Amino acid sequence: MPDQRPTFLLVHGAWHQSSCWAPLQAALAENGWRSDTVDLPSSGDQSTPNAGMYDDAVAIDEALQRVEGPVVIVAHSYGGIPVTQAAVGHPEISHLVYLAAYMPAEGESMYDIHGLPIPEELSGTFPLIDNPRKSLYGDLPDDAARVALDQLVEQSVRSFAQPVNRAAWRAVPSTYILCEQDQAILPPLQETMSSHASSVVRIQSGHSPFLFEPDRLATLLGKVVGG
Repeated sequence: MPDQRPTFLLVHGAWHQSSCWAPLQAALAENGWRSDTVDLPSSGDQSTPNAGMYDDAVAIDEALQRVEGPVVIVAHSYGGIPVTQAAVGHPEISHLVYLAAYMPAEGESMYDIHGLPIPEELSGTFPLIDNPRKSLYGDLPDDAARVALDQLVEQSVRSFAQPVNRAAWRAVPSTYILCEQDQAILPPLQETMSSHASSVVRIQSGHSPFLFEPDRLATLLGKVVGG
């Protein structure tokens, strides 16, 4: 019989690219799991400097079409927004994992979730988060943090401003992994968003456990999907 273990589709957050998942992909492979990634056009793609959340959702949809068999989507941070939009109507998706991720309801953008007004001008890029060494990689050693910081890219304003008009978590089982030491998306906000999820798992980690403890995260993901 063919292996019915799902493939993990890993969706990165803002200012990142798919290369950030390399340590977790190696750990998943060590545990016998397949994984794939997608590069979101709103992050660092100079050929589409004004790409928005809907463009990211299209890229996720295209990535899903490349994967054979059941799929578990793991969305990190901003990646939760286009995943919420894109993962509707794909019967092969067996589970959604929101990893310290935005988990919007219909009509919500990242600006809305933070209670901020939508800017009139949506072109251009959004400034990098304050103190990224602390907020994104606070629990990483200095050498690893420098490598991660060097790989950060620009992020479009439009991606943060466009709201989802559908919510995949209403139909697909979901787990929210709440990072209790996160300095980028603070735990109280994660708690609020995680109320949408089917289940919640709390870990002692900052914003980027895929870099901080990829082996432990890979083991946790296997448990989440019943492996």
